[in-house]
Amino acid sequence: MSQIGRYSYLIRPILIGLDLGILNLLVFIYIDQRIFWLNQHVLLSLMWLFMGYTSSFYEVYRFTKLQKIIILWLRQIFFFGISFFAALGLLFIKAAKPSQFYFIGVLAISIILSKLGVYFLLRQFRAYWSGNNRSIIIVGGSKPAFQLADFFNTNKELGYHLKGIFSDKSQDKNGSIDQSFNFLKENKIDEIYCDIEELEDRHINNFVRLANQNPYTLKFIPSASKPLSQNLNMQYYGYLPVLSIKKKALDMALNRWMKRLFDVFFSLLIIILILSWLTPILWIVVRLDSKGPLFYKHIRYGINYQKFKCFKFRSMTDKIHNNFEHVTKQDDRVTKVGRFLRRTSIDELPQFFNVLIGNMSVVGPRPHMLSFTENYAKLTNKYNFMLRHTIKPGITGLAQIKGYRGEVNSKSDIINRVKFDNFYIENWSILLDFKIILHTIVFIYKGDQKAY
Repeated sequence: MSQIGRYSYLIRPILIGLDLGILNLLVFIYIDQRIFWLNQHVLLSLMWLFMGYTSSFYEVYRFTKLQKIIILWLRQIFFFGISFFAALGLLFIKAAKPSQFYFIGVLAISIILSKLGVYFLLRQFRAYWSGNNRSIIIVGGSKPAFQLADFFNTNKELGYHLKGIFSDKSQDKNGSIDQSFNFLKENKIDEIYCDIEELEDRHINNFVRLANQNPYTLKFIPSASKPLSQNLNMQYYGYLPVLSIKKKALDMALNRWMKRLFDVFFSLLIIILILSWLTPILWIVVRLDSKGPLFYKHIRYGINYQKFKCFKFRSMTDKIHNNFEHVTKQDDRVTKVGRFLRRTSIDELPQFFNVLIGNMSVVGPRPHMLSFTENYAKLTNKYNFMLRHTIKPGITGLAQIKGYRGEVNSKSDIINRVKFDNFYIENWSILLDFKIILHTIVFIYKGDQKAY
């Protein structure tokens, strides 16, 4: 899958690296190397990054106005300066030296000069060399849609290449709304601007689905008479308002990194402290109960429908373990030891190896068998069902602690499972992961009626 905006994703890391380079050069020049107990370069760099994250200093886009950039710069310098002198106070430095004020002043001037330099350089690069451009289409033909088209055509320095306008009502267009879907298949498009005034709900749902399957950025031209119920961000292109769907928490690289770090740490903890001694014991017990291997591997769908081998302790007789049916109460395929393993969820513990490998997470939507995945998709909204496959599957999840695990007895079971899985994806936080894990431990201790 191609990266949206080609190399645009590199601009922000380059800007951060440039700012950190300026910061550390000035630290070397102005700051006494003996002030901080921790290396002052590391400490002040971390402080700068933290302030930049909390103040949205690097949340600057090609349509961001110069005034907004200056406001972000003032806010970043103000809070960094306050934090810097607060750190001096905590270190019991009674009087600030002139060099420390010089440091903040020169830092402020250097940062804004570099910001403005990059800002105007990129504008020239887009306008005259056609670099760093984004290909876009507008779907709809209301007055605001054509005003937005004029904005893109007039402001070449923003780097938007309008490839077409698709509408069922307007005369000045490149095709109908339905033809826009074929155009998207045949052309490389980065952003789609949907005119809410003209589009029907089915059109919007189709574009949302496409945006989740392809590297499109989906934005909306608002209408006062047809508001959207989803959480949206308001942005301004000149004076024209444009709405975009809020990014999910796990769309952010920092959050994905935090979740992965937690997965590795937690899985190593379980493997070392529990599986290291439990595995040889179970090897003996399981083999005494029934013939066959200790571990069982089943193909499941993971993130983006990628297949992977899901590990479990074997809980059924080996000769019929490949029967593609859900385990039910009093299922004669389950062994005596296997019944205990399933009731206590111990059979799931080898999946921490899947977590360590990277094809599963500790918390996430539970992976289904291939045949069940296809059947379940027919019982619920296809888009909602696909959304649960946009992150790694988990050993436990929000749907499981809400009672929707194991056998699916009715259509409402899978609908509610998907509903809770999608709520987790849209509202993820590391605290929510901890909460789900604690609830899972409580369920294991108390016993789950659907664990059989």
